[in-house]
Amino acid sequence: QVQLVESGGGLVQAGGSLRLSCVASARTFSSYNMGWFRQAPGKEREFVATISRTGTRYYANSVKGRLTISRDNAKNTVYLQMATLKPEDTAVYYCAADGSSSTRFLPDEYDYWGQGTQVTVSS
Repeated sequence: QVQLVESGGGLVQAGGSLRLSCVASARTFSSYNMGWFRQAPGKEREFVATISRTGTRYYANSVKGRLTISRDNAKNTVYLQMATLKPEDTAVYYCAADGSSSTRFLPDEYDYWGQGTQVTVSS
């Protein structure tokens, strides 16, 4: 069982920045692919970014060039650096862990989830 705890959300003006963090309880954190998803009110949960065990990164087109995913295996932590934020980035952001050997982009493919952290971008 892996527990994930996100932090770093908040209220920011359009054009601003935030950094989300997700700390994992797993002793084998480095063996997990890690992802960030988000869910806006009335919408389905959507893929934002993922970083593999080897450090390969993938992003949703809507965030490419503005959001950066990274990981620090020594700290069991994955980050989402968010820049040039837009009102449409407003959502609850979730961290997720996947123990498979393939890159995953769908929520159902991830094994463990955090409780989420709210990001609100005002115009």
